[in-house]
Amino acid sequence: QVQLVESGGGLVQPGGSLRLSCAASGFSVSTYGIGWFRQAPGKEREGVACIASADDNTFYSRSVKGRFRISRDNAANTVYLQMNSLKPEDTAFYYCAADWWIPITRATTACEEADFRSWGQGTQVTVSS
Repeated sequence: QVQLVESGGGLVQPGGSLRLSCAASGFSVSTYGIGWFRQAPGKEREGVACIASADDNTFYSRSVKGRFRISRDNAANTVYLQMNSLKPEDTAFYYCAADWWIPITRATTACEEADFRSWGQGTQVTVSS
């Protein structure tokens, strides 16, 4: 059974950093594509970062590119989202998601929610002074 558990959220001041973790069970993160999504109150869920299933290609949304980094630790079976230079507009509930086939190429324009069939419960990130 595929399970994902997020952790690492919390309250941080603008300009600060957080690292979110997505611990996986029931499958190997080395062979699955993983995505990080977020949803702020009153807004649609947004895909912010994803990593491909067959290689280490990544995609970042324009809103986080250059500030966030997705990575996976195959030994720990965990995927991370390192978030730097956080802004108040990064405040949201963050989810990780997984699927066995997530290709990412130069033509990729978004981390598509519909491509991911397994989801975690999420963790809250609040950026505020």
